[in-house]
Amino acid sequence: MLRAFLVDALRACGLSEVDASTVAKAMLEADLTGSDAHGIFRLAGYVRQLKRGAINPRAGIRVLERGPATALIDGDHGMGHVVMTYAAHLAVELARASGVGWVGARRSNHAGAGAIYAAIPLQDGMIGIYGAASSVNHMAPWGGSEPLLGTNPIAVAIPAGNEPPVILDIATSLASNGAIRTYELEGKPMPQGWVQNRNDGSPVTDPRRINEGTYLPMGDYKGSGLSIVIGLLAGPLNRAAFGRDIRDFAAPAGGESNVGQFVIALDVARFVPPDAFKAEIDRHIRDLVSSRPLPGGDDIRVPGMGRAARRAERERNGVPLHATVLAQVDEVAKSLDINPLSART
Repeated sequence: MLRAFLVDALRACGLSEVDASTVAKAMLEADLTGSDAHGIFRLAGYVRQLKRGAINPRAGIRVLERGPATALIDGDHGMGHVVMTYAAHLAVELARASGVGWVGARRSNHAGAGAIYAAIPLQDGMIGIYGAASSVNHMAPWGGSEPLLGTNPIAVAIPAGNEPPVILDIATSLASNGAIRTYELEGKPMPQGWVQNRNDGSPVTDPRRINEGTYLPMGDYKGSGLSIVIGLLAGPLNRAAFGRDIRDFAAPAGGESNVGQFVIALDVARFVPPDAFKAEIDRHIRDLVSSRPLPGGDDIRVPGMGRAARRAERERNGVPLHATVLAQVDEVAKSLDINPLSART
C-alpha cells in the first residue's frame, strides 16, 4: 500500500513508471529499516522540488568518463535515488571485471539513506561503500561558525553468511539532518549538544531555530575532518559542489545545484573465497555480540543488527507513521489529485 502510494505520487510529478518504482523502493526500504527521516517523511519536500523544476523528473543519466575500474556519471538533476541506484549497479559491473568499481556522480540530488546504495553490491557478494557531499551545509568546520560543511554521510555494507550483513550508515554530524527535521515536524525540543548558536556557541534546542545555528560534528574535530574528506571525494573529484559552492536544494529556485556522490563496489572473491569470508564475518559478529557487557549496559550490537530487526518487525506490523506525517502526505495527495494514503486499505 505504501509503495503504491509513493509510486502514484511520483508518477503524478512526471516520473516514469520505472523511475517512480526505483524511488519508491528506496524510500520504503528506508522506512522498513528504521531510517524514517529518509522514507515517506521526505515525500512533501521531493514533490515541492519536482513541481518547481529543481529536480528533473525525466533525467537522462550519462556516463561521462569510464575506465576499467572507474566511471563518472552525470545525473541530469534527476532524483538522487535513481542516479545512485544506477551508479551502484555500474560499480558492481566494473568490480565484476576489475575487482573494484568506483563510480562518482555529479548533478545528482538528495538520495535518501546511504545504506540502500552501499547494500546493492551485497546482492553480488561484494562490499559496498557510499559517500555524499550533502545538498545543504549545516555544519561549520571545527572551531568555526560558518556553515560550510554538510552532514556528509558514509555507508559501508559487508556481506555475512547466516548473520545479518554488517551495514554502517552514519552522518558526520552528531545528529543527522533528517533526525533534527523529525523533531521540528513533531514539535519536540532537541537534546542539547546537537546544534549550537553560530554567534556564541550556546546550545539550540528549539528545532524552529536551527537556522540560527550550526550542527555539531560527531567526535568533535574527527567528525569535522571526516566530513571534509568525504565532501572532497564526492564533490571536487566528481566536478560537483563542495563548501561555499553548495546550493541549498530547498532554497528558492534559481541557479544550479550540483550534488556529488560516489559508490564503491569491492569484489571479495579477489581477496578470499566468498564463503570463507562470510563465515569469518559470522564468527567475528558472534564474538562481538557475545562478549562481556558492562553491568547495566545495553545489549552489544554490530552495525546492521538493529536494521535487520526493524525490518522483520515492520514487515510483520507495518511502518509506523506519526500523525503529523500522515496529515502532511495526505495534503500532498490532495495537491496531486491522487487517492490519499489514509483512505487506502
